[in-house]
Amino acid sequence: MGVSGSLYSGVSGLNANGNAMSVIGNNIANANTVGFKSSRAIFGDLLSSEISGSGGISQVGRGVGLSIVDNIFSQGTFENTETNTDLAVEGSGFFIVSDPSTGNSVNNYTRAGAFRFDADGYMVNPEGYNVMGYQLDDNGDTIGDLTPIWANTQSFTSAGSTSSIDLNTNIDSDSVVVGAYPSFDPLDASGTSNYATSIQVYDSLGSTHLMTTYFTKNTNQNWEWTSVVDGGEVAGGTSGELEVVGKGTLQFDASGDLIAIGVDDSTDGTGTLTVNQLYTVAGDTSSDPVFPKPTATTLAGALDWNNGAVQNNLIEIDMQTTQYSSPSVVVSQEQDGYGTGTLVQLSVDDEGNVVGNFSNGTPRKLMKIALAKFTNPNALDKAGNNMFAQSNGSGVPIVGTVGSGVGNIFTNALELSNVDLAQEFVKMITTQRGFSANSKTITTTDEMLAEVINLKR
Repeated sequence: MGVSGSLYSGVSGLNANGNAMSVIGNNIANANTVGFKSSRAIFGDLLSSEISGSGGISQVGRGVGLSIVDNIFSQGTFENTETNTDLAVEGSGFFIVSDPSTGNSVNNYTRAGAFRFDADGYMVNPEGYNVMGYQLDDNGDTIGDLTPIWANTQSFTSAGSTSSIDLNTNIDSDSVVVGAYPSFDPLDASGTSNYATSIQVYDSLGSTHLMTTYFTKNTNQNWEWTSVVDGGEVAGGTSGELEVVGKGTLQFDASGDLIAIGVDDSTDGTGTLTVNQLYTVAGDTSSDPVFPKPTATTLAGALDWNNGAVQNNLIEIDMQTTQYSSPSVVVSQEQDGYGTGTLVQLSVDDEGNVVGNFSNGTPRKLMKIALAKFTNPNALDKAGNNMFAQSNGSGVPIVGTVGSGVGNIFTNALELSNVDLAQEFVKMITTQRGFSANSKTITTTDEMLAEVINLKR
């Protein structure tokens, strides 16, 4: 190879260290880039030349070359944000994004989860690429193939009719006995009851109806309960008159605790009472509860709303009632119905579900974000804008959702760059020294060649 061969060895060292400095510079430049994954330059020596010596054949190296630039996919730290569509992946997964201008024909992969919903309701990254996911069926299970995450921002959610009421009350044990059962008269409600409480209930169309439950004391531990609505709102009723839609009895023990509920099982309120025991008290002083706990119900066929809603609406009433010597009062009451609502906000939960929050207070899962992982992510091709593309070396993506082994999602968070600045500056020093040393090889070889030239003067 001769003296001049060392010139080319030095040049190879300059090229290799120059490329390494480019990798380091790119890492440092992206130290604050969301989801950025750093790289490292791996060197390899070049094929050696053989020379003959007195001791036999020897090899002399011909310099260094850049073997590969590795992507380092170590986990970056998380930054908490105030945006509920900012997402971070924990684990080996990638978000799947696709260019809508190409008809979403090719997928790219990213760890940068700074997403948002555009004016058309599509979930996109800052470059406008669609975030990919799955549609959901009524049970919340994924169906179909990968498709852009989309929400109809002009959508309505249907109403839900009331099916249960939780009524937590105390009725005063010192109340005056009104009369023997049956004593409540819907034509003289206030005169034939001791206490009443009202709550708005919903039908299947989302219309509200005022339902009032009256309590009438019959004996010291026995009360009558009667639920009514305005007769003009149900079939066969008269507007302005109370229509009985549920009735029964309440039985309390000497401590004021409810021990039995009586429910009229007829369709017209004139049938026999079905008595449901809340507690087994015979020979048992501990009053162990019976499961499942019985509840009161409205009369069969009584809630036939006359506005075209679903007929024969039945409502269970959980009578969480006590009879203590204290003024009658409603502690709390709730019902599970709701009216129609418009979409007011979109968010993502930790399971990757895109959740629509509607004006009626009911959330609904709309779609689910997909994640992908690769057997060899280090071989992914960088596609720019924090995105990677599949390569022959990376293998095909394994696509799934949160909980299927492809990673976890954190909301209101972004994964930061995994660049370690301290380590990059140390690499910068060693690379600079390597570059300088190789330049010295060239200058020294030049001096040696000059000496050869000067042999003949």
